[in-house]
Amino acid sequence: AAVPAAAGDGGPLAGLAETVEAAAARAGEAVLVVPEGERLVVLAVDGGAAVAACGKYAEALEAARTKAVGEQAGEGGELVVGLSAPTGPVATAVAYRQAEQALSVARRRGRVLVEHEQLASGSMLPLLADDAVRAFADGLLRPLHEHDATGRGNLVASLRAWLSRHGQWDAAAADLGVHRHTLRYRMRRVEEILGRSLDDADVRMELWLALKATSHE
Repeated sequence: AAVPAAAGDGGPLAGLAETVEAAAARAGEAVLVVPEGERLVVLAVDGGAAVAACGKYAEALEAARTKAVGEQAGEGGELVVGLSAPTGPVATAVAYRQAEQALSVARRRGRVLVEHEQLASGSMLPLLADDAVRAFADGLLRPLHEHDATGRGNLVASLRAWLSRHGQWDAAAADLGVHRHTLRYRMRRVEEILGRSLDDADVRMELWLALKATSHE
């Protein structure tokens, strides 16, 4: 397993390194600990003592963080850990990439430890809260919002209804309370304004994710 970890100072990061190496030594496991400035990369046996020790260390830090109610906020000493899914020795690069992804999610969610396997079993919708995704969504939908602001039709709501009904004209039109010909006209306007074809599955996917990312508005 690959375990990139990051922290603002040497305290928790050094503690993690010592904990992992000690657990591996007691169990007779091979472990590679590579410091990278304010980061630490650990290659350890899947399901072994070193990985288990890493998890327990993270759990203890998270419990202490919750109990302290933010006492360490702003000190830059909080540890963040991303754990890859189990992989073979020839897939180290894949494991590292998975751990990096988990690390990024842990940062966004304010967690000490996130496992890559947890990401596949959950929903991707919380990831849409990422600032970069939100900026993309705002930029993509802005022309439609600007059109709707003129009072010439609600293209955003029409697009959402049409996509949620998988392009079924009658069902989407009924949801909106308009004639299907009106909805067809609005979807043509969406294509004209965005310069994209709704026949393209990638375009439909991007628009749906953009609508989800801005659905709280």
